[in-house]
Amino acid sequence: MARATSIVIAGGHSAGHIEPAMNVADAIKELDPGVLITALGTVRGLDTTLIPARGYPLELIPPVPLPRRLNLALLKTPGRVAAAVRAAGAVLDRVQADVVVGFGGYVAVPAYLAARRRKIPIVVHEANARPGVANRLAARLTEHVYTAQASAGLAHGRPIGIPLRPAILELDRDRDRPGARARLGLAADRPTLLVTGGSQGAQRLNQAALGAQRALAAAGIQVLHIAGAKNPLTAPDRAAGEPPYLVLPYLDAMADGYAAADFVLCRSGAMTCAELTAVGLPAGYVPLPLRGGEQRLNAEPIVAAGGGLMVADAECDPAWVAENVIAVLSDPARLAAMSAAARQAGARDAGAVLARRILEVARDHHA
Repeated sequence: MARATSIVIAGGHSAGHIEPAMNVADAIKELDPGVLITALGTVRGLDTTLIPARGYPLELIPPVPLPRRLNLALLKTPGRVAAAVRAAGAVLDRVQADVVVGFGGYVAVPAYLAARRRKIPIVVHEANARPGVANRLAARLTEHVYTAQASAGLAHGRPIGIPLRPAILELDRDRDRPGARARLGLAADRPTLLVTGGSQGAQRLNQAALGAQRALAAAGIQVLHIAGAKNPLTAPDRAAGEPPYLVLPYLDAMADGYAAADFVLCRSGAMTCAELTAVGLPAGYVPLPLRGGEQRLNAEPIVAAGGGLMVADAECDPAWVAENVIAVLSDPARLAAMSAAARQAGARDAGAVLARRILEVARDHHA
């Protein structure tokens, strides 16, 4: 009996690496349920939490944190890299890998190097506008390089967007809005602001939105505020007849949040930008002022296309929200134009495109 095509996916540590990796695994299984998929990860970060929850076997190798630049610090870790490469190679041999698919992060470099030594083809996906060192290295080892944005600047890079969950791809905001607002306890017909700083929340966004709560209420705007598990907030009091201000620590069904909202106040991580544009939801982006402005680069094409606003972290305060967010949410024509522009700036088929290419490469090696 012929063995199944075997695909090893290396994308760990943060949700920004793990989510697109697991989303493309789902897309591969949708195209060919008989393919064997193995996830490579480490004990560092969210690998042992998020990957098993998606139903894929996880093989652990030693973590090798790398600097974001090719510099002297990288050269001080050869022993740790060598051990991780041996461990990754043992996994590739055991599962008889036909292709290694990397999304960057601590686990990717050992996987790339182990695959290279075994002449196993490599496919790379880079989600961020500014690639990390792992994928900058990998782009020198393979011509199968895919990026979220054309501006990523990787050799052989082909922009396709970011693989997304089916729950996001299947979302129709017009169709799903009434049900989502009912499930969340929001009014059916009020303009709605979603505030989210990601899974951990963002104090800057929390303070800006909460500080503008009276102005938002006066404008008839209701708020769904996902504050983050580590940033507990108390919802402001509302008199009878005033628009709701709902505070949640976390929202598992984020598709409901997107369906309920007309506008979002958020950070601009690559995954957030990809999801909002895929569903045509305009946003006020507040890039995290770290990592050399990486988040600003993620949002710039969306803002340039007319699908969002951008404000520096230090300038995001209650006055900015009251002046700019209320202006958008009070103007249906402007809101509709921004929604259309946001959708045009996004891509919904990245998972299927990448899955088809991975299967082609794997089958060529398997034959």
